[in-house]
Amino acid sequence: MEFVKMQGLGNDFIVITGPYLPEGGDVVRWCERRRGVGADGVLVVTALSPSRVAMRYWNADGGEAEMCGNGLRCVARLAFDRGWVDAREFTVETAAGKHPVKVKSEGVIAFVGKPVPFRTGTLTIGKHEVHPFAIGNPHAVMFVDDVESVPVGEIGPLIESDPLFPNRTNVEFVEVLEEGGVRVRVWERGVGETLASGTGSTAAAYIAHTERGVSSPVEVHLHGGVLTVWFDDEGAWMDGPAEYVFSGNVD
Repeated sequence: MEFVKMQGLGNDFIVITGPYLPEGGDVVRWCERRRGVGADGVLVVTALSPSRVAMRYWNADGGEAEMCGNGLRCVARLAFDRGWVDAREFTVETAAGKHPVKVKSEGVIAFVGKPVPFRTGTLTIGKHEVHPFAIGNPHAVMFVDDVESVPVGEIGPLIESDPLFPNRTNVEFVEVLEEGGVRVRVWERGVGETLASGTGSTAAAYIAHTERGVSSPVEVHLHGGVLTVWFDDEGAWMDGPAEYVFSGNVD
C-alpha cells in the first residue's frame, strides 16, 4: 500500500489514500520509529467531490482521534496538489466537523473550530491547575513560568489519563512571552511529547488570549517552529506549513 510521509512543524504523519480503515495494530507498527516508517500518527484522506475531502486520524498508539490540526493542513496540501479539488479553497470533513481550508503557495490556512469548555473554571489535578477545553480534540492547558524547565514527561501522562478525562486528553504547557505570543510544549495523548500540535497550539493560544490578554493573532512558538493562530466570530483559525518528507509502500 502506498503512503506519503508529511509533516507540519515536525508533527509527522503517514498519509494514506482512502477509503480505508487501518487496524490499530498496523498503525502502531507503521508509526514505530525504529522498526516502522515512524510517525506521530496515520492520516487517511478520501476525495468526496471537487470541493470536499474527508480526513480520519489515528494516533501512534492505534487509537482514533477526532481531529488533528497539523494533519488537517497536510491533508489539504495533498488534496490540492493531487488535483482532487478544483480550487485552493475547499472543505475538509472530520469527525469534529467541517473545516474550510485555503492552500497557499507556502503553507495552509485552516479553520480549527470553536473552542468549547469542558466545564466552567479550572480543574486541579494533583497540584496542577489546568484549563480544560475541547477544540477538535480534548485539551488541558497549564500556564508555567518557564516551559523549558517543566518535566513534561512526568506531568503529561498523569493529566492525560486522569479520570476527569474519560477519553484521555492532550496537555499543553504554556509560557506567556513578554514580547507577545506564547511558548508551548505539548504532551499528546497516545503519542507522548511532540514537536508541535495544531489543535494544542490553538487551545493554548485561546486560553492565553482569554485569560492572560495575549493579543490575537497569537504567535505560538513550538519546538518544531511557529504557528499563527487567530480568532473571529466563527471560531479559531491557524496558518502554518505542510510539507512532504518522502513516499513509499507498507505491507
